[in-house]
Amino acid sequence: MTIKSSQTLVAEALKVVKTISPEEALKLTGENKCNLIDIRDAVELQREGRIENSFHISRGLLEFSIHPKSAYSQKEKLDLNKEMVLFCAAGGRSALAAKTLNEMGFEKVSHVEGGFGAMKNSGFKIS
Repeated sequence: MTIKSSQTLVAEALKVVKTISPEEALKLTGENKCNLIDIRDAVELQREGRIENSFHISRGLLEFSIHPKSAYSQKEKLDLNKEMVLFCAAGGRSALAAKTLNEMGFEKVSHVEGGFGAMKNSGFKIS
């Protein structure tokens, strides 16, 4: 039995998901062309702050919260026709999450390289 490491899973995800820079994410957000989704845990948000105009859906609930027919759907907050731009603390979880959304059938999905750490140094407002 071969068990893949988290690093291997992230590397595999990065081969198939769209990765964008924090600057590209800032541009998409400013032009209202995406749903900026923070998948960090609530504890991380409390400790580090939030990106202004982002939606918080923790990684553990993402698939349930984003499916339009789910009882937990946040479809009233998200525009499913816009690109789903995911970010986490550094980029690993968001790469895995973006791959999962692709597998669910979402076509316009990307994740932010460097995550929150890179975003806070790229012009995003933190609250």
